[in-house]
Amino acid sequence: MASTGDREAPEGFLSRFREHGLKVTPQRQAIYDELSKAKNHPSAEQIYRRVRQRLRHISFDTVNRTLLTFAEIHLVDTVEGSGEPRRFDPQTRDHHHFLCTRCNGIID
Repeated sequence: MASTGDREAPEGFLSRFREHGLKVTPQRQAIYDELSKAKNHPSAEQIYRRVRQRLRHISFDTVNRTLLTFAEIHLVDTVEGSGEPRRFDPQTRDHHHFLCTRCNGIID
């Protein structure tokens, strides 16, 4: 599978979808594009706000379900902490995370 660093290259994204019998829709592509550009570990809400600038009629539910689908097919990883919203990480290689207790930021 081709990758750019630890993130799926566009052809890897497409092949992963084909492997699982999923359609590549404009919504899924936009969500993946925004997630792959993220330098942090964004929540579904953060991705929703970014994608909504491009696709005004997309719903939060669509974004959230799509991110969970990405996690199910191992296109992204989830990062969860106690009491905080689930975050999504486009880097799927094994690595540790540091949670800053001051800003709630997650750092690889």
